[in-house]
Amino acid sequence: MTTWMWLFIIAVIAQRLVELNIARRNERWMKDRGGIEKGEKHYKWFIWLHSIFFLSMIFEAVLNQSNIGINYLLITIFLLTQLGRIWCIHTLGKFWNTKVIVLPGVSLIKKGPYKYVKHPNYIIVAIELFVIPFLVGAYLTAFVFPLLHVLLLKIRIPREEKALTKATL
Repeated sequence: MTTWMWLFIIAVIAQRLVELNIARRNERWMKDRGGIEKGEKHYKWFIWLHSIFFLSMIFEAVLNQSNIGINYLLITIFLLTQLGRIWCIHTLGKFWNTKVIVLPGVSLIKKGPYKYVKHPNYIIVAIELFVIPFLVGAYLTAFVFPLLHVLLLKIRIPREEKALTKATL
């Protein structure tokens, strides 16, 4: 793998760690105000999926001796997803989290990207799980992990919808 690939992967991992820190802070804020966590059982599978994703991508890129140049189309798509991610986090503010935590009686946020799509962050993550490994030549990872992500979303989204619906009644 080239230096730019290592730097790119490290930057993405660092970004994810910052986001987890934001999520933990928001989790404390919500729970201090009566927030209720739902879907704890499946959350661990998201942690596993994303951890193994990075390991798989690095392993595959090293094994393939990936030495590809920067694909500007894919970098542009990646950067656009980051703008979308920032938009989601900014729109939800203290309510943004990687877990399903609801505050009973609080209305759903229907502005920003949520005005157009119910779960924009999940779309962004699916795109990233495809684009990021493609950028570093980890093509198998680019196909396997978006599919696994979709399978987990088939569990998470119904649970999240149920929790949000109950909380806003």
